[in-house]
Amino acid sequence: MKKDLELYVHIPFCVRKCAYCDFLSFSCSAQKREAYTEALKREIREAFPAGGAAADFDSYRVTTVFFGGGTPSVLPGAQIAAILQELRTRFCFAPDAEISIECNPGTADQDKLKLYRASGINRLSIGLQSADDGELAQLGRIHTWADFCRTYEAARDVGFDNINIDLMSALPGQTQDSWEQTLHRVLACRPEHISAYSLIIEEGTPFYEKYGKDDERRARGETPRYLPDEETERQMYERTQQLLAGAGLHRYEISNYAKDGYECRHNKGYWQGVPYLGFGLGASSFFGQVRWHKTQDLNAYLAGDFSAQETQLLTEKEQIEEFMYLGLRLAEGVSKDDFFRRFGKRVDETYETVLERQLRLGLLEKRDGRIRLTPRGMDLSNMVMAEFLLP
Repeated sequence: MKKDLELYVHIPFCVRKCAYCDFLSFSCSAQKREAYTEALKREIREAFPAGGAAADFDSYRVTTVFFGGGTPSVLPGAQIAAILQELRTRFCFAPDAEISIECNPGTADQDKLKLYRASGINRLSIGLQSADDGELAQLGRIHTWADFCRTYEAARDVGFDNINIDLMSALPGQTQDSWEQTLHRVLACRPEHISAYSLIIEEGTPFYEKYGKDDERRARGETPRYLPDEETERQMYERTQQLLAGAGLHRYEISNYAKDGYECRHNKGYWQGVPYLGFGLGASSFFGQVRWHKTQDLNAYLAGDFSAQETQLLTEKEQIEEFMYLGLRLAEGVSKDDFFRRFGKRVDETYETVLERQLRLGLLEKRDGRIRLTPRGMDLSNMVMAEFLLP
């Protein structure tokens, strides 16, 4: 039986970079985007594991593909279809492979969405962030709520029945009421999946220049001037869980909610340690316990530099740590049997002191052969996961 493999394709282009974004993304000409598509296809044809040979892929089947960015829907639909066809030519695909693409409102009309469907894309992830036009403008988004509605309706019209909507809370000036209004508006659309993240003020972004000191003020327990205070952010977090659960979307990961059977298989694969290959500028890969990434220099990439950068062979210690703190992101937690099969030792012995303490504090629980965060543990997940770093 073939083993599972996931593919990630990075499309770094945007119409305009958002004020909070620190991802590898930028705007550029149509000519460069076309050249990038051709380079990407060449990279796929030449793909091989870092330090390995192309034949190493023969025992794998692709179970998920994710086009991320940037804004992948900036590319013409025919270019996305051509990239996907190159992947199908190079790799063995599972018949039920989940194939996702990120899409921003205003960058994908009905014809483009129809071409996505025809090429085999079966999951759409729409970057809304907020249903409030004022908040969208402040974020630097290029769309309005009305633009989102048109894109969403077009996606439904062409047959997409697995749609995620990205949302962002704790925005500057955002109130509990405006956040709840966003949730109510989005839930009325009846999406299969919602990703709801709190804004993180990242260094090197316009938001850091504008709100970095305010973020530091909040971290010290002081009252921020522009950002919601800690209590308001906590209330947003709790209300998100309540409203989404009431609408039939269960929380299967710290920030992700889905109807039964619509969890993002690609992201679950990351958290469960499934090997993945990344294609495109700056894309990361993890295969055969080796991690690497591609160049972030666009000109070098266009010239054919697809070499592995900063190759790292993970030690067993690092593999164990990742198994725990990635697996614990999921509501189902980690399997004790899976831990033993992979590492030949019992998780209860490896983390005896940590588990005893976290169980006593009510942050972890053991059930049905699994270890998982309690609801309170989910709220304090960063603190809990830090405990699983081995000496």
